[in-house]
Amino acid sequence: MTAASSPPLLVVGAGIAGITTALEAAEAGQEVVLVERAASVGGRVLRNHQYFPKLCPPACGMEINVRRLERNPRIRVLTQARLEGAERAGATSWRVSVRQGPEHVTAACTACGDCSKVCPALVADPVNLGLSEVPAIRIPFLDAWPRRYVIDRAACPAGCQRCADVCKAGAVALDAQERREELEVSAVVLATGWTPYPIDKLPELGGGVLADVIANVHMERLAAPSGPTGGKIARPSDGRVPRRVAFVQCAGSRDVKHLPYCSAVCCLASLKQALYVRAQQPDAAVTVYYIDRRAPGLNESMLANAAAAGVQLVKGKVGGVRQGPDGSLILRVEDVEAERVLEAEADLVVLATGMVPSLGDVPLPVRRDVDGFALDDAAARVFTAGTARRPEDVAASTRDATGAAAKALCAARSS
Repeated sequence: MTAASSPPLLVVGAGIAGITTALEAAEAGQEVVLVERAASVGGRVLRNHQYFPKLCPPACGMEINVRRLERNPRIRVLTQARLEGAERAGATSWRVSVRQGPEHVTAACTACGDCSKVCPALVADPVNLGLSEVPAIRIPFLDAWPRRYVIDRAACPAGCQRCADVCKAGAVALDAQERREELEVSAVVLATGWTPYPIDKLPELGGGVLADVIANVHMERLAAPSGPTGGKIARPSDGRVPRRVAFVQCAGSRDVKHLPYCSAVCCLASLKQALYVRAQQPDAAVTVYYIDRRAPGLNESMLANAAAAGVQLVKGKVGGVRQGPDGSLILRVEDVEAERVLEAEADLVVLATGMVPSLGDVPLPVRRDVDGFALDDAAARVFTAGTARRPEDVAASTRDATGAAAKALCAARSS
């Protein structure tokens, strides 16, 4: 069977891995359906301020991919959609059910912003991880695609329709209903990404207990110009600029009580974020407490860059974080090289929490490794890509996704 006559390939998840898989398969001639549960594509990559090793904004690369998506007629993108059911349709295909949420703002939206200006309801901003509030109707984030507003309908006051009244394009449909669609697909690629290990599972390190103990994902949003502070790195408790910042590596990782594995990118992410702090405050005391320094390949340059910027690296495990009497944070650290236990003070503590595969409600028989990451199942025509398969950085995810597209194409064309 040829690519033109075979059922489409289904890609679940439109982060960097899912988008890359869809583009590579479509540009090789395969029809693709790309399903994304959020209102916009891009995933967690677009929540970063910068990504390594070049320390450039992720929107640059994503803009190119979005243009490729827009121009490729072989890709159908379904946002606010999720895979609801799946069953084998013979030996060479799957029959899947996709549920798409209500389209309260239609494709007629011009993104003028009039609706958001009159909205009386505020909700915690999911993109900024709850660090700020946004109107219930809004553009999801600065570089969102599709470029249209979305509504958190549950937050709307009873009877309110101000957004619909001011919309000159008639794009607001407050009574829209969800839709279901049945599809036959030749193979499935799971690119469902990852979620951060919950910080509140680390109370001994101050996670979920102390306001000025944050996760690495929070630091990305604090440093981003589109973030809750306009890019100013500040303490959540009082808005003050921290003069002493401590990064705690392997927070919940490589720990049999939490995540037994290494998440591969945490060392690099903390080095990058340490450079964020030094760029804003050249005289700030920035310390990274680590078990091992893991910066393979060309990423080794991040260590040299951090050292040149005055970032201090201490080989030692942080055993606890508590509040000091003056509002500072006190870290209890095992300094391995000095062979002593010490206490260090900081104004802001950043926990390098790990990657957890996001596979919880996928209605497919997904094979998993010992850490819960997905495995390919060629016999079942289910393949995996990106951080659903293993912890990795953006560059590795795109390479991995290209491989997943090739494997899925081989399966589709053997039908």
